Amino acid sequence: MLLDLQLDARPDQAAERARHLVDAGAAGLFTFEGPHDVFLPLAVASGAVEADLMTNVAIAMPRSPLHLAHAAWDLQLMSKGRFRLGLGSQIKVHVENRYGATWSAPAARMREIVLAVKAILTSWQDGTPLDFRGEHTRHTLMPPTFVPGPNPYGPPPVLLGALGPVMTRTAAEVADGLLVMPFHSHRHFRERTLPAVAEGLARAGRDALPIYPQAICALGDTAEELAAATTGVRGLLSFYGSTPAYRPVLEVEGWADLQPELNRLSKAGDYAAMFGLIDDDMVRTLAVTGTPEECAAELRRRFGDVADRVCAYFPGSDPSTDQVGRLAAALSR
Repeated sequence: MLLDLQLDARPDQAAERARHLVDAGAAGLFTFEGPHDVFLPLAVASGAVEADLMTNVAIAMPRSPLHLAHAAWDLQLMSKGRFRLGLGSQIKVHVENRYGATWSAPAARMREIVLAVKAILTSWQDGTPLDFRGEHTRHTLMPPTFVPGPNPYGPPPVLLGALGPVMTRTAAEVADGLLVMPFHSHRHFRERTLPAVAEGLARAGRDALPIYPQAICALGDTAEELAAATTGVRGLLSFYGSTPAYRPVLEVEGWADLQPELNRLSKAGDYAAMFGLIDDDMVRTLAVTGTPEECAAELRRRFGDVADRVCAYFPGSDPSTDQVGRLAAALSR
């Protein structure tokens, strides 16, 4: 398996950070739509390293499919064919109150956005007239002035991030790959995600779908290192667990009652209490912890039969170059 790492850097620091991560053993770099723009660090990194690049994810609902297509087209050019456009829906409160955009049926809308972006990319590549007419978006005008022309590296793949069965089925039906959300367990992935993928593929008459798993990791060679790394993991797990949309992951493990309590504490701003509710068993089940070699073995156990690469997050910690290199080496064996 190949290792993809988060390019967690400001655009003005992205080149140096990208070189550091690739030197440490990353085969690919991905950005998360957090405190900085999701595309600009990848544009900088494209000229600094030869790694694969991916948005993981760009929030799609507040953006026009045309904006997404332009960013993806240009990053495919800049990276010489090493870019993948990963899209996600976010949740209603963020779409409406953080982005100031409109919310509607997420799976149906994401389906249209993926298809619209692919229609635009295909029109540019093949010169076919653009004629996409959906319920949520419409693209029927593309004068030659606005056509970038065929991409010498081909159109970039369009991936879709999903957690629930409906969005997962949607990804399997229309996207070029599935980004498995990082908040999951081995049971949830096997019992909920993979059956939904199979159902979506059957509906679309497709044979297979590239799967890009994501995992929350805590690396450490000593008890002290693991304890420090696990602190950030507990924080991220408590944040995800407080979100109603992520309750099914807790439900499949018998922890469904934890979600409303985490949600209540998050609204009260009692983050210390939230962290305290994530016990060691939950950390081991919902994240991957241990030495680099132990983490690699667990990642292969969870995903090795369905994926050839994995995205790793290290919330609140920055593993050493040696540890990342050992993780990458152990995954590749």
